[in-house]
Amino acid sequence: MARILVADDEEGVRSFIAEALEVEGHAVTTAADGEEAARLLSKQGVDLLVTDLRMPGMDGLTLLRKVREEQPDVEVVVLTAVGSVESAVSAMKAGAFEYLLKPVGSPAELRLTVARALERRALLNLKTEARQSTSEVVLSWGAPTMGPVVEALRKVAPTQATVLLVGESGTGKEVAARALHQWSERSEGPFIAVNCAALTETLLESELFGHEKGAFTGAVAQRRGRIELAQGGTFFLDEVGELKAELQAKLLRVLQERRFERVGGTRTLEADVRWVAATNRDLKTMMAHGEFREDLYHRLAVFPIRLPSLRERREDLRPLSELLLRRIGEELGRPGLRLSPEASERLESFSWPGNVRELRNALERAAILADGAVVESRHLWLDPTSAPTSTPTPAVGARLPDKTLEELERMAIEQAIADEGGNRKRAAQRLGIGLRTLYDKLRRYGMQ
Repeated sequence: MARILVADDEEGVRSFIAEALEVEGHAVTTAADGEEAARLLSKQGVDLLVTDLRMPGMDGLTLLRKVREEQPDVEVVVLTAVGSVESAVSAMKAGAFEYLLKPVGSPAELRLTVARALERRALLNLKTEARQSTSEVVLSWGAPTMGPVVEALRKVAPTQATVLLVGESGTGKEVAARALHQWSERSEGPFIAVNCAALTETLLESELFGHEKGAFTGAVAQRRGRIELAQGGTFFLDEVGELKAELQAKLLRVLQERRFERVGGTRTLEADVRWVAATNRDLKTMMAHGEFREDLYHRLAVFPIRLPSLRERREDLRPLSELLLRRIGEELGRPGLRLSPEASERLESFSWPGNVRELRNALERAAILADGAVVESRHLWLDPTSAPTSTPTPAVGARLPDKTLEELERMAIEQAIADEGGNRKRAAQRLGIGLRTLYDKLRRYGMQ
């Protein structure tokens, strides 16, 4: 989640941008003009500023220069009318990350640009942290099931072999990919990630390969793709099982030839990257159904590694929970948060079908509910649709539930939305999950 400030004198534009970004879990604050935006910036830190260039009083370019002078680590995306591209170019020279033409084409286009800006900020922060610290990524605290995983990652890291990470959602596949990068000879280069499930097919192709000016409607300038940005480093392709057939073929060619062209371009570019892919899908079953190319699978699965679920690595639960809670406390401005023994025992007895992601959400909710420095068992609101680790043996003659976990989850979602009068944001809060997670579940169950 990022803190984003949106400055625009049109209320409709502000609302559109705020709603599109809040769905992604970002905390969005809005300002009606440059002066209000400057006042907010002086009182609170933000990760990203989205500002219109033409506003009454202090315009966007003046606001941009002020931000660059006072808060140089804040990324800036500017909005400009079609006829003001020259102003946008001036903004880019003044330090803006990117510009978008008004009206913005779609929420997906906006989210993509914001994601790129935030990723650059994260990369710059990571480089700074790397210079200040030599600490390594911790993948396990002694769970036996993780021993072979860590050993395999360390052995393959110094090579150039393509690695395929498989496992349930939330098992830490991106953390493992970052460990691979950190332990490799490319550790000084960039680590670039793309989530194939988060973008439409058209946007994903442009995101991967980049595009030339005029390649399609809205392509007003040349843009480098993620593969190009990852030169000399590691390219992480998350949720690779979501790739459509046409993109699978294009990706196969890049893996085979180590070359590619931007969308709408003819110049061939080198793909000097270390490939790491990840999926929570069964790619072999998808191959049997004709949904995933066999030749692409074999290119990606040169060195497959399965990441165990959290319920398979119980020994890691307590230290992982303590680490996550410390980080959450720092984010909330409440350092020193800790778990009571009863809370730790309750966490260890839960099944965590959502794995580390679900664990972090539960801890964040508990930290918010806790008044003091100790998170008690009563503060833990665990998802009632999740199955427990061990189920008591039913009494003789007792009737077992005849509904699947998916059916129970669907019923819980329907009930929460009904209880909140159709308000999905409050329904997500009632369920104890993020708004984006709720939308993902609504799509999965065809409830949109």
